[in-house]
Amino acid sequence: MKQKLQIFKAVAFHSSFTKAAEQLFISQPAVSKAIRTIEDEYKTTFFLRKRNSIELTEDGKAFLVYANRILDIHSEIENQFLHQKEHIPDSIHFGASTTLINHIVPKIIAKFRTQHPHTHFDIKSGNSEEIEESILNQQLNFGITEGSNTNRKLHYKKFIKDEIVLVTSVKNSAFKQNTIPTETLQKLPMIEREMGSGTREIIYHFLKEHQIKKLNNIVTLNSTEAIKHYLYHSDTFALLSIHAINEDLIANKLKIIDIKNISIERWFYFVSRTGYQSNVMEYFEKFARNNYNF
Repeated sequence: MKQKLQIFKAVAFHSSFTKAAEQLFISQPAVSKAIRTIEDEYKTTFFLRKRNSIELTEDGKAFLVYANRILDIHSEIENQFLHQKEHIPDSIHFGASTTLINHIVPKIIAKFRTQHPHTHFDIKSGNSEEIEESILNQQLNFGITEGSNTNRKLHYKKFIKDEIVLVTSVKNSAFKQNTIPTETLQKLPMIEREMGSGTREIIYHFLKEHQIKKLNNIVTLNSTEAIKHYLYHSDTFALLSIHAINEDLIANKLKIIDIKNISIERWFYFVSRTGYQSNVMEYFEKFARNNYNF
């Protein structure tokens, strides 16, 4: 029954038998058969089949609530009776926002698998808003994000302190002292992240606190890596995580421009649904805290 519920949940989330099959690594006929079996068993229809799409019926929406509750109970049982005996999980599935997945998480996973080579990782990446939405939708049990800890339905635990700094190409000679006053910041040609980015959210909160109405944004890109590559070939500026540019500073590709009397600090957070508990999550969290900076 557990597998059928997992199939149902995947189909409901993707509104697609094909995408659910891809996520679960099973055939589409197997997905269709599982859904028919559940519908026959409960003598109702959970999905409306249209020509190019499917959607949940009212019964399907109600059943999804029960499915999530039952799968959560399965997870609690496994955590109680299986993982405490295994100690090392066989599989770890979580989400990580863009800055973390590009610059911090891979090092942690590589270290983990050096010590525990049989553990498989399945990681979803996206901006902070997307990861937190996936946790709320129960597509992920936990994640690591760079957003602000404001959603009451989610539980946040501090992981790593970060600083957002103003950077530009080392070839940019606009400020020979590599320092600017705050009022100059809003005049600079800036490259920024997309809506939903945790970094962008923190920056705009900072601007509001310091009565800076807006930045002179000329390009919006959906990843820190894309922004850095733009900076390499221009005299523009960006506000980026110090963790994201360490290697660029060493390689003499980017440089930091100090903003007088200003520092933008934030935390990266471990995030889960409020009340959710998991030995797997706790084990990985403890390992990450001990090994993120090696």
